[in-house]
Amino acid sequence: MHLIAPQLRWVMLSCLLFTLACSSSSKMPGTATTAPELFGPSQIMQEVKTSEQNINRFIGFALYDPEAGEMLVEYNADKYFVPASNTKLFTFYACLKMLGDSIPALKYVSHGDSLIFWGTGDPTFTHMDLKNSLAYNFLKNRPEKKLYYIDAPFASTPFATNWGWDDYSYYYQPERNVFPIHGNIVKFLRSTEQGPYSTTPSYFKARVSQDTASQRNGDAFVRAWRNNDIAFHPKEASSKFSTEVPFITSPETVVKLLADTLKRPVEWLKRPLPENGKVFYGLPADSVYKRMLQVSDNLMAEQLMALCSGTLSDTLSIERAIDHVKKNYLTDLPDEPVWIDGSGLSSSNMFTPRTIIALLQKLLEERPKEQLLPMLAVGGRPGTFRNIYKADVPFVFGKSGTLSHVHNQSGYLITKSGKLLLFSFMNNNYASSTSDIRNEMVRVITEIHNRY
Repeated sequence: MHLIAPQLRWVMLSCLLFTLACSSSSKMPGTATTAPELFGPSQIMQEVKTSEQNINRFIGFALYDPEAGEMLVEYNADKYFVPASNTKLFTFYACLKMLGDSIPALKYVSHGDSLIFWGTGDPTFTHMDLKNSLAYNFLKNRPEKKLYYIDAPFASTPFATNWGWDDYSYYYQPERNVFPIHGNIVKFLRSTEQGPYSTTPSYFKARVSQDTASQRNGDAFVRAWRNNDIAFHPKEASSKFSTEVPFITSPETVVKLLADTLKRPVEWLKRPLPENGKVFYGLPADSVYKRMLQVSDNLMAEQLMALCSGTLSDTLSIERAIDHVKKNYLTDLPDEPVWIDGSGLSSSNMFTPRTIIALLQKLLEERPKEQLLPMLAVGGRPGTFRNIYKADVPFVFGKSGTLSHVHNQSGYLITKSGKLLLFSFMNNNYASSTSDIRNEMVRVITEIHNRY
């Protein structure tokens, strides 16, 4: 028995090893019973690193699971990046904390036969895309009143710190002021081939002159640097075009445009603001936020921060509003944001990916996801995501941000398995084309959508 027992134990052990080997071989790749390949945080991290190898640039990436309350992937998530228009997510949050359901369109007092009014910073007065006529009708339909405009105090400058001075003539950089009109831009439209073009507002038609000699590298309309004279270069114009050029703002220009638009006299009253002014409310706030977020409207973002400052003081100040939001609502962020303007046009803005994730989580606490997600840029739908993330059922909702050598996306991702994830994918300091960077981001985010 002492000789047989060890032999039996050896036979049993051999049988067990053979069984395990057979079981293991049945799961070898290429067989009918192959186990599904895992795609988790380590694989996602590898995809991000591969993307960085594909195109040389500085990448920051963070992926967060709000249901589990944990960060899934962090790659340079604690490093500061220039956010560009990802800044508008912070502006959106500020508005949710400081403004009500409707936009304060203007303030006014009525004395006898006079209506005295001033601006709140509302960017929607006669805006050409939002089609807002509420405040316009309020002023237009009071023939018994003489209209007097007061220029409210404005502590901010028309351009913020580190805006590109040489972008002054491009549609995306209109000036900031207390009473925007027509989005503070002049629109030139030619809808028929080689036909005449229209100028809106028509007030600026007399300021346009034709220049057939100068070469402008594709810019058909160019405003002068120090005044509102605009040169039209017909050689640079397409057969059909729609071009927008910002104008220089001033109280005098506001009054002239109001009179031209309302078709009635408006006088500039140079005096302090009256006390106990009433507020006339305009558009629903969500419609303005949606415009800012989906098409990345810079003037909307800047003026919304001016509106926020109006809840603190009669003197409008975008910087004061930012400081208030940081001190009262954002002290719990992982890294203090370097927040300069409302739009993200300033290259001095700096946020970390993990701070943007924390902000996205705060937005979820302010609005149910069913209300929040459709307000953002949506994959494959009109807006800045219209040409990417195309699918029958949208799965990416967020905000892009682009400056020279900067392209970022942050927002919400719904995976095929039904999970909601928060992501921030930031790219700075690259020499490649922005489209190449965008394609890499789309590749990685789509992979997470399909496989996580």
